[in-house]
Amino acid sequence: MKKISLFLVFTFLLSACGAPVTEKPDAPTNVPTTQPTPTQKPAADALWVSPAVPDDLRELAASWNIPVVEDVESATQTLDVADSGSLWIYALVAPFPTVTDDVTSEDLLSAWQGASNGTLNGRPLLMAESTLKALTALWGEPASGVVRSVSSDRLLDAAWKDMSAWAVIPFEEIQPKWKVLSVDGQSPLRKDFDADVYPLKVTFGLTGASFELPASNRDESKLATVVLTGVTALVRATAFTMELKGVTRPGELIHDWLYNADVAHISNEVPFDPDCPFPQPGHKNFILCSDPKYFELLEYVGTDIVELTGDHFADRGTQAMLDTLEMYKQNNIPYYGGGANEEEARKPVSMEVNGNKIAFMGCNGKLSYDFVKATDVKPGAADCDYTFFAKQIQDVTAQGYMVIFTFQHEECYHPGPCYKHEDGFHAVADAGATVVSGSQAHYPHLMEFRVDSFIHFGLGNLFFDQMTYELDGGKVIDETRREFIDRHVFYDGKYLGVELLTAMLEDYSRPRPMNERERAQFLLEYFAYSGWVDLSPTPVPQPTVTLTPIALPQP
Repeated sequence: MKKISLFLVFTFLLSACGAPVTEKPDAPTNVPTTQPTPTQKPAADALWVSPAVPDDLRELAASWNIPVVEDVESATQTLDVADSGSLWIYALVAPFPTVTDDVTSEDLLSAWQGASNGTLNGRPLLMAESTLKALTALWGEPASGVVRSVSSDRLLDAAWKDMSAWAVIPFEEIQPKWKVLSVDGQSPLRKDFDADVYPLKVTFGLTGASFELPASNRDESKLATVVLTGVTALVRATAFTMELKGVTRPGELIHDWLYNADVAHISNEVPFDPDCPFPQPGHKNFILCSDPKYFELLEYVGTDIVELTGDHFADRGTQAMLDTLEMYKQNNIPYYGGGANEEEARKPVSMEVNGNKIAFMGCNGKLSYDFVKATDVKPGAADCDYTFFAKQIQDVTAQGYMVIFTFQHEECYHPGPCYKHEDGFHAVADAGATVVSGSQAHYPHLMEFRVDSFIHFGLGNLFFDQMTYELDGGKVIDETRREFIDRHVFYDGKYLGVELLTAMLEDYSRPRPMNERERAQFLLEYFAYSGWVDLSPTPVPQPTVTLTPIALPQP
């Protein structure tokens, strides 16, 4: 198992949008990048702060015990764009339901200069006045009409109202309803971010310095990534393919997505059992188990936490469940959403990851599945007692934790939500969960922002053999091949948002990253299902069935 720098503790329970957008003037105020020499030295210390300085740095300067003056010639110290000093990282952002993932720095600069081609062709570019002045100092004056200056507190609303508009914001202003676009493949949300080759950065320096500036507004040691996944069941054709082609084969093409996360989540629905029969391909067997040697796959992808809310954990009886729990303990992999009894199944797992306090909780919300749920004396999944979990969420968030709540819930083979999904998912979101995610879905489901919570009703399969599925009436679909893998990003005790990773199942066992065309279609459909994108006059497309004859793996 990978080594990660996080402090882990089991918590065994707890005591108890308005203003109009202002158009940028054709000739923005000049930004001084070199300071004029005062004709006469001021009699006392005084600080001049350039209009290009971002809000957080401006607030820091205001906390210094020195008067701030409006006239640079009256200042003994100046804070301005400089060649050395504090490195400020900016982000190119768009409304969350945006399909584009990356732009080139060449396209970005060309758009700034008024070029009529490239990714940003004709697209409004919004930013606060201070950002405009900082980038003007870096790139020169923008072409007329390219940029609109909007106050920081109105940028998000302005972009969502237009939906075609993109924006540039300081790193510290990233929030979940923004999608951060990478530039030349570099995103400040990612662990492998290289500021040296990233174009959206400005350095601010303090002349005559008697105060210390932060090194940057982005400190990688405060960044934490959590990857959530959908259904894992190492059984039937998946397990048979593992026997033929190697235990780690399912994880080979998405290995880095999981292994490089600070926390990689797996929802393993079935027990490990040394007496598990040799796997056979096909879809008729619903008593599920995995050979213990398949545990190697969980280690290979760097599993850091296991969810046990699944329906099939009890398929091989009490002893197999207890033995599986012991395997997780011996390998130092915490579990939640299930356990040796009801009390353990309900316990949150709390972590401190690079200074971010994160807690995992989960439950099984299926009304007709009482037989899989833990009791005082029997292992199993945690039942969804929403009164209990609402109180637990409130207690945990009061201690400074951001809660990730995951579900095993009712299943349906459409974009959802299904049956009672909304009631349960909304209940834990309203109690204060930061992220609410469905681990039960074999068919990916839509998403929702609910006040301060991000809800994804179902991610689809991860490691499971559903290349196709036969609906009632005999219609066969292959949308079960499409998968979301959600990378959630936290920074300095704040939730920044989610990157939607997308995969396509192949060979009954192995997800691969979607190609550009597959990903664009997948995202556009689900942004429409989620109510964020209006595809009219063309109706919102239903999933397209494009079946290719597939032979089951042979013994």
